Amino acid sequence: MPTKVAAFYQFASLPDFRELREPLRTLCADLALKGSVLLAHEGINGTLAGGPEAIDEFVAALRHSDLFGGRLDHLELKFSNAASMPFGRLKIRLKKEIVTFGDESADPTRQVGTYVEPRDWNQLIGSPDTVLIDTRNAFEVAIGTFEGATDPAIASFGKFKDFAAHHLDPARHRKIAMFCTGGIRCEKASSYLLARGFTEVYHLKGGILNYLEHVPEGESRWRGECFVFDERVALGHGLRERPAELESQTELESSE
Repeated sequence: MPTKVAAFYQFASLPDFRELREPLRTLCADLALKGSVLLAHEGINGTLAGGPEAIDEFVAALRHSDLFGGRLDHLELKFSNAASMPFGRLKIRLKKEIVTFGDESADPTRQVGTYVEPRDWNQLIGSPDTVLIDTRNAFEVAIGTFEGATDPAIASFGKFKDFAAHHLDPARHRKIAMFCTGGIRCEKASSYLLARGFTEVYHLKGGILNYLEHVPEGESRWRGECFVFDERVALGHGLRERPAELESQTELESSE
């Protein structure tokens, strides 16, 4: 049976996130899903895999069931396929943040940068006054990135604050565009920069995966592959699996 993969997140107020853990685990187990889900007061972040109908039923439950009570009505969602199950087990974890950053001023439920659709991304990053920043970890950037992008050379997302403090200035860098795998890191980074006085901040909606799915390879400004945190390791244009000489990393926290 084909395996469908759903990567999803939403920043949303979930003060009852601890109570949501076991009902969510039961839902996933009943549907025979595997993967990782993080729950925190600020929202949900996860990647799950299973049969196509099971994944569709799970997504419908997130959006419409009583479990979340309509609070996940703006779920950022990306589907892809896998030749085999890319996860070994199911993990539902409670965290302080759904993507670890370590600064409360970064709050996407209050303010975020401007979302840019994949079809408009090339025009934005082709502008000479746009500072293009890859918010992912250095080992991810080494596999693939957008041409002309700045690599902050960070080992974890929380280190982005240090990069911004030493290399970005609201007075000099007036137009900033950021991207990451699925959108969650650059969304939080955009909130942080706005809180620090930057005014024109953009981020790629749905991240690299959304771009690779919708922008034809012949028009693409992406170079290389996109690292993903499961046993597929890397994806290319059209979200096709690409072999890569990398050790697979399946811990969702590694993306933080």
